[in-house]
Amino acid sequence: MGLIDIASGNSTWRGLDYCKENKVSNYKKISECEYQAILNGSNNNKYNVFMDIEHPRKSKCDCPHAKDRRVICKHIVALYFTAFPKEVNKFLKEVEEAEKEYEEYEEELEEKMIKYIKSMSKSELQETVLELLYDGPEWQYDRFIRYKVGY
Repeated sequence: MGLIDIASGNSTWRGLDYCKENKVSNYKKISECEYQAILNGSNNNKYNVFMDIEHPRKSKCDCPHAKDRRVICKHIVALYFTAFPKEVNKFLKEVEEAEKEYEEYEEELEEKMIKYIKSMSKSELQETVLELLYDGPEWQYDRFIRYKVGY
């Protein structure tokens, strides 16, 4: 499992921002899989970052979020994207593909729902609407009464 795979979504996106903002300084390659840098964090704080791409959980940062924890913070992600700039495009492409897949899935679900609703009898539709209004959130019931019934 790669470094980006175990970072939170928030750390990944913020790390990408930090990379684009050139917040990584004194970046050094220690070995084939180890890197270190000083990162300019928010409020002019500087953090020492160590990254091991072969064993991501060995990566470390002395920021408040990651200090003494096995967490991949935004600073480690920023170092990763700085050390491997091609990974930025790969990551963005994967996100784009996942979003496209999800949109297609949502469209397919909507088509199935419309087809199912059109196949229902009038009494089935009436029962379903009442069930949704009584069992759904209160705002849904109130909104229906206000806009459809006229009270």
